[in-house]
Amino acid sequence: MTETDSKESPPAPEPMHRLHFEEPGPPCPTELPGGTPAWLVSRYADVRQVLSDPRFGRAQLYAPDAPALSGVPDLVNDPDLMFNQDGPDHLRLRRTLRRAFTPRAVARWRPWIAAIVEELLDRLEARPQPADVVAEFALPLPVAVISRLMGLEESAWNRLREWSEHAFSDGTHEGEQVAAALGEFSAFGAALLAERRRTPGDDLVSGIVTAADAEGGVLEAQLVSLVCGLVVGGHDSTMTMLGNALLYLLGERRDTWPRLGADEEAAGRVADRLVHLVPLGDDRGSTRHAATDAEVGGVTIPAGAIVLADCGMANRDPEVFPPTTLHDLFAPLEAPTLSFGAGPHYCLGAWLARTELQLALHRLAARFPNLRLADPTDPIVWRTGTTSRSPRRLGVSW
Repeated sequence: MTETDSKESPPAPEPMHRLHFEEPGPPCPTELPGGTPAWLVSRYADVRQVLSDPRFGRAQLYAPDAPALSGVPDLVNDPDLMFNQDGPDHLRLRRTLRRAFTPRAVARWRPWIAAIVEELLDRLEARPQPADVVAEFALPLPVAVISRLMGLEESAWNRLREWSEHAFSDGTHEGEQVAAALGEFSAFGAALLAERRRTPGDDLVSGIVTAADAEGGVLEAQLVSLVCGLVVGGHDSTMTMLGNALLYLLGERRDTWPRLGADEEAAGRVADRLVHLVPLGDDRGSTRHAATDAEVGGVTIPAGAIVLADCGMANRDPEVFPPTTLHDLFAPLEAPTLSFGAGPHYCLGAWLARTELQLALHRLAARFPNLRLADPTDPIVWRTGTTSRSPRRLGVSW
């Protein structure tokens, strides 16, 4: 046996629904993955406070003298991204989208989102078995939805996936490779904005251009980052949610499948509970910068500290989410989930993501009541290289 053979392989990653979370407690010192000192906040009330309190912002995380949060130039850590703005700059950008993702707006989109779901299910039904439900359904659904919203051609879909992988890089890509991909992506976003200025339509990008021009003071670089963030964020998170949800439901919660298909309202509660319980990736929490000394949960967090708000731990706080109902997928949530954040940076696409997940699970279960994993013993091949994680492939039969 060679030295290489004798080395143990790293353990396979746990499915996202099986990740272990410690019991939440008072704020305490911790370290970020790169070793930077930080404060961990993990109780539900404390995390909501940090995410909602203007003393805890994002912009100062990218000040010239701030420690780098990432070793690669990914989109998530672009200072021009709306998520990384605070105060008036953030509000100015957010106002360009304030009417686009309201529950009323998403309700108007629901019929054509449902039509996309049915078309993909027709294609899936025509495929030989076993079929890959990720390639045939979990990936193309959110890509088709965000492309319809933003007026993108289907020819751009493959490039969107490549750009997403680099935009949400987990640090395993070469910095030059990420920079080159994001340079292409930014050029795409800038060209898209210029085209919509010349020939506006009824798509989301045209609406952003009109709103930004009316608002005034929005930098072009911020608009480009906004459009690019919507393109990749609008499909990557929903694809990840759906892939992980199907792995959990078909692998361990097959008992829920009949009710999912029979009751669309119940499917909505399941979607809410899955978003609440199953994180998008292995990274824990959302970082903030403390502008002043601030008391959180009876502990003073000093000015200048980096704060890690662990939403996964907070979503399991037994003081808010009783252990007796935590894994009851049909039980309404006892409090708003923190999976979409809270406060001024609350995810604008939350209602759209919920709608897609509800329709996808309900119609998939209704059309394929006998859907099952083709080989439950197959090892899971995960999408790697990005901060989100879900099965790369999921073979199913019916």
